Amino acid sequence: MNAVRMYTTQVCPYCIRAKALLKQRGVDLIDEVRIDLDPTQRDQMVALTGRRTVPQIFIGDTHVGGCDELMALDRRGGLAPLLARA
Repeated sequence: MNAVRMYTTQVCPYCIRAKALLKQRGVDLIDEVRIDLDPTQRDQMVALTGRRTVPQIFIGDTHVGGCDELMALDRRGGLAPLLARA
């Protein structure tokens, strides 16, 4: 299974929803980068994605986007194959 990295904050409802979907799809381990605890991580997230909002989700080397993009990817049937790639 591809590694999942997610830039999050503790109280973000979209982060919680995205994590729940990923767990439903069999993801046991999410590398969660808390930008509310380390502001330098926010700068890194913005540099990588060009976005300032959370969550920002990476599956392997692919930047999926935020929660809405993750949900849309799942509805299109693209999430499972992306997670399965090694």
